Amino acid sequence: MVARTAPEPHLFRQALGHYASGITVIAGVADGLPVGFTCQSFYSVSLEPPLVSFSVMRTSSSWPKIRASGAFSVNILSARQREVSNAFARSGTDKWSGVDWAYSGFGNPIIAGSLTWLDCTLFEEYPAGDHTIVIGQVREMASINADEDHEPLIFFKGRYVNSM
Repeated sequence: MVARTAPEPHLFRQALGHYASGITVIAGVADGLPVGFTCQSFYSVSLEPPLVSFSVMRTSSSWPKIRASGAFSVNILSARQREVSNAFARSGTDKWSGVDWAYSGFGNPIIAGSLTWLDCTLFEEYPAGDHTIVIGQVREMASINADEDHEPLIFFKGRYVNSM
């Protein structure tokens, strides 16, 4: 029998980079200020009740601040929002500088120009290796007018693939 080992992290990441994904910004409020981070591991979980999920690095400094409030927003970015995605992917900077946003009806940050936004309560969390799987229950949402010409921001093989 041949002993099998787990794939090396950089090879695992490279292989999974062949799966295209949309880009979101997960946001909340901590100490009266908006907090957020870029996240590409987001998906729907259930229609009844309406549940969504994302994964976040356990070393994230933003997620613990958002988690403390028990609620968050998910902003699904458009192809026109590369700069927003890049800003929220950085640590230690003022991610909200120059970003047009407003509060949802429940008080979470909604980024203007997002294709769709969802306001959620924290439903459940599960540890998973170096990440935490978060499930949220959607309580409010809205989308850009479907008649407008907006494309999603797509990430594939380590880069954005939209032409915008």
